[in-house]
Amino acid sequence: MFYHLFYPLRDYFFVFNVFKYITFRAAYAAVTALLICFIFGPMLIRMFTLFQIGQVIREEGPETHLKKQGTPTMGGILIILATVLPTLLWADVTNSYIILTVVTMLFLGMIGFMDDYLKVIKKHPKGLVARYKLIGQIVMGGLLGVYLYLNPHYVVELASGVTEHASILTFPFFKEHFIPLGLLFIPFVILVVTGASNAVNLTDGLDGLATGVAIFPTAAFATLAYISGHRIFTEYLNLPYIPDIGELTIFCGAMVGACLGFLWYNAHPAQIFMGDTGSLAIGGALGTLAVLTKNELLLVIIGGVFVAEALSVMIQVSYFKWTKKRLGEGKRVFLMAPLHHHFEKLGWEETKVVVRFWIVAAMLALIALTTIKLR
Repeated sequence: MFYHLFYPLRDYFFVFNVFKYITFRAAYAAVTALLICFIFGPMLIRMFTLFQIGQVIREEGPETHLKKQGTPTMGGILIILATVLPTLLWADVTNSYIILTVVTMLFLGMIGFMDDYLKVIKKHPKGLVARYKLIGQIVMGGLLGVYLYLNPHYVVELASGVTEHASILTFPFFKEHFIPLGLLFIPFVILVVTGASNAVNLTDGLDGLATGVAIFPTAAFATLAYISGHRIFTEYLNLPYIPDIGELTIFCGAMVGACLGFLWYNAHPAQIFMGDTGSLAIGGALGTLAVLTKNELLLVIIGGVFVAEALSVMIQVSYFKWTKKRLGEGKRVFLMAPLHHHFEKLGWEETKVVVRFWIVAAMLALIALTTIKLR
């Protein structure tokens, strides 16, 4: 809104020319998101406490978590509000990439909200049936994939100058190697969006863990989006150029600010949890950013902590079922899954697990960004 309102005034007042710059608007989107969290965070916590909208702790989880029973949850509402509202205020709202990312975040946030609502308000122990949740994620990924596949303006200009429809699959560390996916692009988008949203959901198990970890891949995507949408930078670095993708930097800036602001209340001991409302929304947004910036494979490195958490669950469940079938007794690879619980069982304090996972997430984000120059 500010972009459309103030930038046209640049011919009368030169100072309004700053609204042309993506970096300026991204920075203030982050500041706006922080302010929204600081203003509405305490109000939300008080309201959820008043109406007893509290977290339900699984009995099979670590015993140290039982004291968290009743902590206000569904705080993902604050993250979504603090991401979407600054984006609408500071970004070019006619930009299709902004619209797609915001819609995906809202859609998956709504699925998470339904799950939290059933668990917390309606007291259904398992919340939204898993297959319904998965169907919702697949539908959103499918709609995104179909729209992008049919959109002739969704193109990428390779370093060689050749323009391709962006339904191609690019590879980290390589400039000109790509695979045209054709119709396979649609199920591929479904896999990325669904996988990312579930991975963040599985990571959300300790105070400040998913919130803090999400900051680093989001910041990395802000950098990638800005560079990919800047012709001079892409020419210098021999990277694919994606017209208009730079506007996503503002969305990323808002989401970084929202996560930082939410972390103020979510840090140990947490005053509020994001719930599935926040984790599915954040994961869906990260998956969408990976697809739109053509960094789907790089997401494995950028979001390496989330990937490790998801893999730990898959390995644990698969190995348990396999050994139970073959040996008559289920065995486990990890002391407990997801991975953060394994380290808790090893005797690590919750805060130590969280901070060390943050460090790993920061390192992986930096490694991913080095591929820009190594291609």
